[in-house]
Amino acid sequence: MTNLLYLHSHDTGRFVQPYGYAVPTPHIQRLAEEGMLFRQAYNTSPTCTPSRASMLTGQYPHTCGMYGLAHRGFELAYPQHHLAYYLGAQGVLTVLAGMQHEHRDPHALGYQLVLPTATRQARDVAPSAVQFLDSHPRQPFYLSVGFEETHRPYPQAGPEDDPRYCLPPPLFPDNPTTRQDMANFMASARQFDQGVGLVLDALERNGLAEDTLVLCTTDHGVAFPRMKCNLTQQGMGVLLILRGPGGFNGGQVSDALVSQLDVFPTLVEAAGLPAPDWLQGVSLLPLVRQEASAVRETAFGEINYHCLYEPTRSARTLRWNYIRRFEVYPHVPLPDVDASPTKDFWVANGWIDQKPAREELYDLVFDPNEVHNLAGDPGHRAVLAEMRERLRAWMVETDDPLLQGPISAPKGAVLNPWDAASADDRNYVV
Repeated sequence: MTNLLYLHSHDTGRFVQPYGYAVPTPHIQRLAEEGMLFRQAYNTSPTCTPSRASMLTGQYPHTCGMYGLAHRGFELAYPQHHLAYYLGAQGVLTVLAGMQHEHRDPHALGYQLVLPTATRQARDVAPSAVQFLDSHPRQPFYLSVGFEETHRPYPQAGPEDDPRYCLPPPLFPDNPTTRQDMANFMASARQFDQGVGLVLDALERNGLAEDTLVLCTTDHGVAFPRMKCNLTQQGMGVLLILRGPGGFNGGQVSDALVSQLDVFPTLVEAAGLPAPDWLQGVSLLPLVRQEASAVRETAFGEINYHCLYEPTRSARTLRWNYIRRFEVYPHVPLPDVDASPTKDFWVANGWIDQKPAREELYDLVFDPNEVHNLAGDPGHRAVLAEMRERLRAWMVETDDPLLQGPISAPKGAVLNPWDAASADDRNYVV
């Protein structure tokens, strides 16, 4: 049976070298050149715990019951649907090094061995994973290696990431504030990449590479305004690279629309294991084997809770992205935007006066950055109606509880009021 190595970061989106960004990540670049990269991969939720829980259960957040953040009091409805739990039941040794964000207790997710690490930073997590790989582990194994990078706060950029020669993400003006913020992100991405390199080197040094399927991904977009916690490609677009058995080799690049929901069924099929009946995604192996040019027409996304209740749903095709808010606040809910110099710059220049729209429609051919909302354009009424129906049908098919009214937070959950300035402003317990 194939080993599985899951390398994951925090808040990275696609801002790594093999996706064309000027963010030096040579080890991730090498992984892409040896494996298969998916350029149109999306999560099912642009917020931490729901995204990870969805991928690792193979179910949408509202199906697996993960409506908010684990460290703020939200829990999976069925932890036994987690990939680690499932693999353990198949005789696989399940191991965690570093962070996971799906449960307060990793053992409840099925991890049999939790490796000690001083912090969740790559400098501590990678050596712990390397030590495990150097120990001639029992096979087959599933090793999850979770890096805190590139979550804020970022380290201060060094000479390798000189802010004078950086460019911020395309949503932001190019000025000293945004350049410094981006340079600091690059320093964090560099640490993430170094951790990836150490683990991959250990895999090869111990003769395990040929028998190990490597998955490298992240949870959602980077922690800049209008990116993380948004159902646009800046929040939902994720790096997704696979290398190893099953045909994931040779530097292949796929432009097919895929969802992280498809990862679980792909991994179990590639490992020769039966697919559990709760999976809602589809295997990507037809793309790998070139049996199909597409495995899905639509990728769906949702937000329920991050720091506050923000019920939102989306339907994305290769041409259009449709977003529907089920509750609209008078201005941007700032607690769901991580503290940063770029956030401060936008707020100082009047961002708080911009009211979110109830509906958004973006043409991904002529507006790939998703900034020109066409939902109110008479010339796009037919497209708007079609995308509304795609979203409605999915919500009905998956029994989305939002159709029945507001989704309540569990007792003990920690939230913020919508008009708070940050995640630390006026926390309260439900």
